[in-house]
Amino acid sequence: MTSPTTTGTTVDRSSAAEEVVGAAQALFEAGVMSHAGHANLSRRVAPDRFLLTTTGAVRHLRPDQLALVGLDGTVLEGELAPENAEIVAMHGVVYRLLPEVGAVIHTHSPAATAFALAHQELPCRAEPLLRFGQAEPVPLVPWGPRGSEVSVRGIEAVLGERPSTRAVLLANHGLLVFGPDPLATARLVVAIEEAAEGELAAAALGGAKDFPPGALEAVRASMARVAR
Repeated sequence: MTSPTTTGTTVDRSSAAEEVVGAAQALFEAGVMSHAGHANLSRRVAPDRFLLTTTGAVRHLRPDQLALVGLDGTVLEGELAPENAEIVAMHGVVYRLLPEVGAVIHTHSPAATAFALAHQELPCRAEPLLRFGQAEPVPLVPWGPRGSEVSVRGIEAVLGERPSTRAVLLANHGLLVFGPDPLATARLVVAIEEAAEGELAAAALGGAKDFPPGALEAVRASMARVAR
């Protein structure tokens, strides 16, 4: 079965599920997950619905462990475990506000979560962030219970203020990242976690330094030079 996306293309549901499974595997292979391996991943398959992992235990995720959910929070197919029924709105608000987004990933990646615990945004000072779509600091969303109306309103407010960000830190909780598809989103999770690790390590050397002016344009020009 295929479904139209917001860009007018079609997404086969089974292929979308395989994309989510592949993204989860990529996160574990990159070593950016918490000890518990907790995460939730979703993939938009139509303007008003998305596939969402049914459980927070995604270490050995299978394609059948995804439910079809509407942007209004209605579970259309499948059954969500309580811990994931709790966070439907956290994914839904991103899809509702950013129609170009095709995937959302939430993790407790340790270094990025350290910034969330410290209530500090993550600076954009590592070149992979520029290359993978986060050419600005990762902003902080004020704390609210996971998936609660308070938390969702906080995400909505930050995205309203920073519409070009492709990630937010959830205070005292973790990381929420979004992109065009699951694998691209997973790659950004990895870039953010590595940037957070680098910031923490650089603090012992006097702190990380900002890019020079025009860095983003220079990186884009370099990438365009070899683009096919």
